[in-house]
Amino acid sequence: MSELYRLEQIRYRYANEQRCALDIASLSFATGHLYALHGANGSGKSTLLNCLALLVTPQSGSLYFRQRRVQRGWFSLPRLRRQITLVHQTPYLFDGTVSDNLRMALRLGGICSNQAQQAVNDALASVGLADFHHRNARELSGGEQKRVAIARALALRPKVLLLDEPTANMDKYSVERLEQLISTLPDQGITVIIASHDQAQAQRLGSQVIELQGGQVVASDDMMIKEKSYA
Repeated sequence: MSELYRLEQIRYRYANEQRCALDIASLSFATGHLYALHGANGSGKSTLLNCLALLVTPQSGSLYFRQRRVQRGWFSLPRLRRQITLVHQTPYLFDGTVSDNLRMALRLGGICSNQAQQAVNDALASVGLADFHHRNARELSGGEQKRVAIARALALRPKVLLLDEPTANMDKYSVERLEQLISTLPDQGITVIIASHDQAQAQRLGSQVIELQGGQVVASDDMMIKEKSYA
């Protein structure tokens, strides 16, 4: 089992806030696995996703990605970020069609134009939007926009997919379709880390659960396994 992330003594505090948004002594994620971050609002789930996306730098501690320590201003940071895609709870879509949005992301990701059309077709089909190529992205429902954002992320073929409340505000069919897709991604070599309030979702997906409270890890499947082994 290959280690993807390792966090040691990580502390992150937003400006003008006294309490740490993250205060993690030790946490690791393995390559090709599916994880679910659980916790109430303000528990640190979204902040942890932003940290794992290498978009925020902790004020103290060490973050390792693929066994290399990530440092502020590191020359290879942009290259590392291309391996990771974060889909926010309320994703931003560009003006234009659904296909325009995916093509824009592919251009920014440096994917050749002769590969783009097939990547767009495959990604939209995977989220059940094969007929949405020419729809105006800004006129879609909230659930449809989120599915477009996930398709856009998958088109980039990331090594890591970070999802913040991916099925919020979706109808039952869309939730089932998306969960079915997500459950297959680890077998394709994509590590998936989801922040979700849905306790039952982790069971449906068969994901490893990490419980957060006040920015701290209070329980994880790994902890539970260790406790049982000493019982």
